[in-house]
Amino acid sequence: MDESENSMDKQIDDNDGTKPEKMFTLKKWNAVAMWSWDVECDICAICRVQVMDACLRCQAENKRDVMGRQDCVVVWGECNHSFHHCCMSLWVKQNNRCPLCQQEWSIQRMGK
Repeated sequence: MDESENSMDKQIDDNDGTKPEKMFTLKKWNAVAMWSWDVECDICAICRVQVMDACLRCQAENKRDVMGRQDCVVVWGECNHSFHHCCMSLWVKQNNRCPLCQQEWSIQRMGK
C-alpha cells in the first residue's frame, strides 16, 4: 500500500466517529420457498400427469409411503428424460427405449 492510501484511510477514520443513522430495522421476515423436480419436462409422457404428482396407477391404487404421502417415484434415464417409475416399468416390458427420444433405456437415477 502506498502513502496516499494510508492518508485516505486516516481521513476516513478521523471523522467524528459517529455511526451513520440506520435507515430501517428489519423486525420480521417471512420467507417463501418454491421447488420443483430437476427435469427438462415436468409431465410424464406415458400417463400425461405431472411428475410431481402420483401417476394414474398410484392414484387409483392409493399407494402411500410410510409418512402417508402418495408413493410414486420418478426415474431419470441416461437421456435425461423423466417418467414415473410405475409407468416406465410397464413401458420397458414392451419396448426398452425411451418413449420420447427412442434411445435405449437405462436408468440414470431414481428419486422422489
